[in-house]
Amino acid sequence: MPMTDNSGKYKPLIVAFCCNWCSYAGADLAGSNRLGYPADVKIIRVPCSCRVNPMFILRAFQRGADGVIICGCHPGDCHYTSGNYYTRRRMALLFSMLDYLGIERERTRVEWVSAAEGAKFAATMNDFAEKVAGLGKNKRLEDLRCSK
Repeated sequence: MPMTDNSGKYKPLIVAFCCNWCSYAGADLAGSNRLGYPADVKIIRVPCSCRVNPMFILRAFQRGADGVIICGCHPGDCHYTSGNYYTRRRMALLFSMLDYLGIERERTRVEWVSAAEGAKFAATMNDFAEKVAGLGKNKRLEDLRCSK
């Protein structure tokens, strides 16, 4: 069943994988400062952005996500030294898999958000949700969805 708001506008389901050290703290700061971002963004806290396996993203799409965003530390500021560089390389691989599966690349995004950038986190989530809503429901993997 598609999710819509009171105006009938489609609201996408977005999964956000957030680095524990920077992006998750940025999300917390956005909440503390009462900066609004869509309630349909489901945040999953990970130790580092490099720990997000491309299969996690494909599984999120398979289970009904319309968009997936990975947020990590800025390059050079990773708590684990080079984790975000691994993330960048993995995402290049993921994009080729998405192309093969026929899923739009615009449904996946990587952003670098530090702990002090709550406003950037909220703005990024709002922008991404708007772009994914413009793409509509992710229909490509509907036939592969797992039963609940």
